[in-house]
Amino acid sequence: MELSEEDRSKDGFFVQLADIAEAMIAKHGREFSMGALVLTAKFIAEGKPLTKTAAANAEAQRKSSAPS
Repeated sequence: MELSEEDRSKDGFFVQLADIAEAMIAKHGREFSMGALVLTAKFIAEGKPLTKTAAANAEAQRKSSAPS
């Protein structure tokens, strides 16, 4: 069965995520790796920014749209 473009894209991201998880496990162990992945999932679910750049952009946008 041929995968759709979206499914191929998702598979590619899953491979990248697996590579990152394996690297974290090798360097810092399973506990850290699981915690980091769960915390990332929590931030995604809550709509929180995942990087300082994203947080700064969100703050700048909030300030520019706030009434003066």
